[in-house]
Amino acid sequence: MNIHEYQAKKILADYGILIPEGKIAYTPHEAKEAASKVSRHGPWMLKAQIQSGARESGHFLGKRGKGGVRFIQRKRDILPEAEEMLGEILVTNQTGAKGRLVSRVYVEAFKNVYFKFYAGMVIHRISAKPTFLLASFVSGSKSILQRAEENPDTVLKLPIDIDKGISRSQVRSACIFLGLDEKSEPHLKKFINRLYKVFIEKDATMIEINPAGVNRRGQIFALDANMSFDDNAAYRHPEIRKIQDDYEEEDRALKAKKFGFKYNDFDRGNVGCIVNGDGIALAAMDLIKKNGFDTSCVLNVKGGVDKDKIAAGIKIIMTNPRVEGILINILGGFLRCNLIAEGIVDAASEVGANVPLVVRFEGTNKDDATDIIENSKLPIIIAHTMEESVDRLTLAMQEAE
Repeated sequence: MNIHEYQAKKILADYGILIPEGKIAYTPHEAKEAASKVSRHGPWMLKAQIQSGARESGHFLGKRGKGGVRFIQRKRDILPEAEEMLGEILVTNQTGAKGRLVSRVYVEAFKNVYFKFYAGMVIHRISAKPTFLLASFVSGSKSILQRAEENPDTVLKLPIDIDKGISRSQVRSACIFLGLDEKSEPHLKKFINRLYKVFIEKDATMIEINPAGVNRRGQIFALDANMSFDDNAAYRHPEIRKIQDDYEEEDRALKAKKFGFKYNDFDRGNVGCIVNGDGIALAAMDLIKKNGFDTSCVLNVKGGVDKDKIAAGIKIIMTNPRVEGILINILGGFLRCNLIAEGIVDAASEVGANVPLVVRFEGTNKDDATDIIENSKLPIIIAHTMEESVDRLTLAMQEAE
């Protein structure tokens, strides 16, 4: 689950993290009124609200020049600047070429700070620990991931003890890394601990503040905010589900969610994957990449389902015009392989197997699933290992070119 910046900032504020005064607006006139309420004389920040980073360096479709985050000095400029954003498509390096519609803007009082930095919280995949990420702020479209790959020393990683939270020595290390003075140290400790509390209590998978700002008193403000939450924990957080913006979701993602599945679409690639687990998805994507192809989308069908839901879910991938080959990798356990096989046959019979389709089953009722596929007489390729499934799919796609 993802939410907008202004919603993320409200959550941060509820946990005692400082944010600039701001209000949401859906029309240019509302934006002008909001500006008067958050700051009498300005200046202001006007921010397009879409669920994407790099909004400042993005551009509006068919237009050149200013992006989706703007510094406004005069109140009379708020209305025309908002008119340029609302109802328009904002394209960033995270949205892909089609961009996203701006249906609301956030009007925020400009906060005067002398130093900015990047702050993030994620789960480290190897250590399985909540990890605080820290880096000096650099304006532009380059992500923290790109910076870490190009120069790892520019990002400080602090694993956090789940029971104790951030340690004093870690806070000191963070201050030294950023070059902050001693008066900022207690503020940084509060900032990190409160960010960590949000992360744990809200079942977040990622919190990103890019940038955070330090004023002359050493206080730290979240000048931006981006949050993602664990879909598996959504039942514990009706307050977050309530504010989730379905308009930000792709049509296929919404259809998948209706059946209890998770769908991810990527900016490139022509291979569609159907799996029942995040680990299997990542392994398959790595193998596809190794074979010279890219994954265009992934449908994760883990969970309690029936044959009709499986068939409906599989059609989401089969009817994607970008998909030129489909890989189905299922590790049967609670989700039986034969159930998946029946759904595949139903979907392929209705939609047609118009692109190479390879299936690999392992686990509960594997043999029954194989029989169902073979007896269907459909042009479906059966593989016995993940490596074989990827090899056979990429070969079939090359032959179909």
